[in-house]
Amino acid sequence: MNKVYPDAASALAGVVQDGQTIAVGGFGLCGIPEALIGALRDSGVTGLTAISNNAGVDGFGLGQLLETRQIKKMIASYVGENKEFARQYLAGELELEFTPQGTLAEKLRAGGAGIPAFFTKTGVGTIVADGKEIREFDGEQYVMERSLVADVSLVKAWKADKAGNLVFRKTARNFNPNVAMAGKITIVEVEQLVEVGEIDPDAVHLPSIFVHRIVVNATPEKRIEQRTVRAN
Repeated sequence: MNKVYPDAASALAGVVQDGQTIAVGGFGLCGIPEALIGALRDSGVTGLTAISNNAGVDGFGLGQLLETRQIKKMIASYVGENKEFARQYLAGELELEFTPQGTLAEKLRAGGAGIPAFFTKTGVGTIVADGKEIREFDGEQYVMERSLVADVSLVKAWKADKAGNLVFRKTARNFNPNVAMAGKITIVEVEQLVEVGEIDPDAVHLPSIFVHRIVVNATPEKRIEQRTVRAN
């Protein structure tokens, strides 16, 4: 089975549709699948529910899909770098399901592991727990959280072999492995593609069973959200 596609648009072709739930890896602008997000924008699909730690920044990352109004709902833990995200939410134009960051990571991991729900202390006694089951264990209260499964997951890795075994690079790993696990179909953007057997099995961060399609973007832009330099 050939998992390698010539470009991001062809990797999304026949997979993305209106109204889907799309999970996207990354933390801020670190480790986001830049080419796949751009191709998703260009596909014109609408009514998306996007699962991601945040929504990029204005004009880049998932911020592009907010500007084109292709996202109807965000499931995220942070909105602070995206003015259009905040504007749409405050104007009632965008649904938002705020989720604590660690809970969001576990929702994705659990979804990929086939676990439908779990209990956590995070959010008990706050609006995060509104409408959710609360149960006591060993004298402590816990809130039940449902796991997340995406129709399509878009992931960034540093290296893959042609089977789809993945290696992530440093902090760009962030949410990407969990997002990959949670997708019914997972499409991965990589900077390097090698032959099967060239990656030491002990160096594989995520096995190929979770990967369905691969596209190479050898020179991603890798923008920095906020660059702070020392005064001369």
